[in-house]
Amino acid sequence: MYYRFGKVFHFISILLFVFVFLYTYSALPDLVGFEQSESGEFTKSGSKSTFFYIGIIAFGVLNLILALPAKMIEKQSTPNLKRLFPKGDSITDYMVTWMYSFMGVINVSLSIMSLFVHAINNQNEIGTGSFAFFFYLVPVLFVVWIIGLFWILLQKFKSIQQ
Repeated sequence: MYYRFGKVFHFISILLFVFVFLYTYSALPDLVGFEQSESGEFTKSGSKSTFFYIGIIAFGVLNLILALPAKMIEKQSTPNLKRLFPKGDSITDYMVTWMYSFMGVINVSLSIMSLFVHAINNQNEIGTGSFAFFFYLVPVLFVVWIIGLFWILLQKFKSIQQ
């Protein structure tokens, strides 16, 4: 049941990423800066198309890599997964929910990184300081989700021991 919430969060995060990434891409100059020096000059830069393709490939690969195990557990594709994560078990539901929501967290993080690149390249329009809260939110989200994974695994180990 809970995995549906994870799937909805994952779907909403995909829409968020697509919207933010396309908005960022449309607002970028032909030469995209990724890092600035103290004087405000770009120390690392690349072309706009390189930014686009790297962003889309990273998004696709990360979602594919993380969706495969979730789908395999959900569809009970191997006998080992059937034994380890039986259908109807609450731990199985938690694990699938965690996987889909973790994909959502990664998509939100990619969206925030895209906004950061937008803020660096459009200093007169938007400052990087206005996104400071979101930049610190990314590691907090990862820590919370990793702690959640360890809690799920601890519950699974307890159920196996009994």
